Amino acid sequence: MKSTKRKPAGIVAAAAVPHAPQFLSLPDTEDLEQVARVKAKLGEIGAAFRAQEPDTIVVISNDHGDHFVTHGVPAFCVHAGASADGMHKHRGDWKVDSELGYALVPEMSALGFDLAFTLGAQLPTAFTIPYEFMGFGRETPMTPIFVNAYMPPQPSAARCHAFGQALERALCHLGRRAVLLASGGLSHYPGTKHYPHPDLETDKEIFRRLEAGDLQHLMGFSEREMDRTGNVELRAIQILAGAIGDRKPFASQLEPSWHHIYATLAWNLETEVEPYELIYPPLPAQHGQLVEAVLRLRTRPEDAKRFVADPAAYAATFRLADDERAALVALDLEALRDRFHIHALLTSGAGMQVGMQRAKS
Repeated sequence: MKSTKRKPAGIVAAAAVPHAPQFLSLPDTEDLEQVARVKAKLGEIGAAFRAQEPDTIVVISNDHGDHFVTHGVPAFCVHAGASADGMHKHRGDWKVDSELGYALVPEMSALGFDLAFTLGAQLPTAFTIPYEFMGFGRETPMTPIFVNAYMPPQPSAARCHAFGQALERALCHLGRRAVLLASGGLSHYPGTKHYPHPDLETDKEIFRRLEAGDLQHLMGFSEREMDRTGNVELRAIQILAGAIGDRKPFASQLEPSWHHIYATLAWNLETEVEPYELIYPPLPAQHGQLVEAVLRLRTRPEDAKRFVADPAAYAATFRLADDERAALVALDLEALRDRFHIHALLTSGAGMQVGMQRAKS
């Protein structure tokens, strides 16, 4: 079992969650068992997140042409009111973490983002549906952040990723332990002729990469590609990717519908990331002299010639531990590469140079 360590501040858990309005309206066109499965998965994740005892819930989602259209279309906007009225079947007050909302504005400005704020915008169901399904009630303070997904020009994948990185730094500086919910469906085309034809193939690949922990994959989507595949709301998840980096989720669910592709994934940032051993690792500082010895064999024919003549004498010119000296004298390329983590280009090149010198002698 992976070990966990309490994170003093910043994002302690995160989830990518769907928010289709059909989850509330439940028209005859919907598969009610599918809706129940999505709701159950969100409920499980919400319970796991509450067990981590965060002190705020940040929800990132988008406007759907209700607020930010003609009187200002900010790339990013935080709700800093004391409460916000919901919309549609979620009308009524939802508590907002006003203190954090206001505090994020100068914090994000210092990090290169002029974060707009609103005191009066209603909360679309894109925010409140996953919030309710995950078991966070109206009295649990939410910090809602809007990202412009539908009104060109929208922020790029790179800008969203950088916003996520800045948000994590800001929360750490403010000393807040936050859960981050990135609310946005995968492919769907609301209001267009494409609505009954979500791009399942593209979404399967996105989901596969996210399940594998490859969140950087989202950086490769251009504005045109997000529009073409019905993934303009991917921007919320790109912000999440910037905030938490590459890591595997502890929960995931993919539920294709005739009009949306519902994807749910969740990450615990207080769980250690599975180690990955690089094929080309960084140079090992603790074996600096050994690196130098192997590098000279690779790049200096005269040193390779000296080594062939007397390996022990060559090794004696470097400050080496006994096990390092033994591996070098034997020119044990596998040990040098895999045990001492000497770069493979150096070990293979050294082996080739020494082999050429031996052939000449």
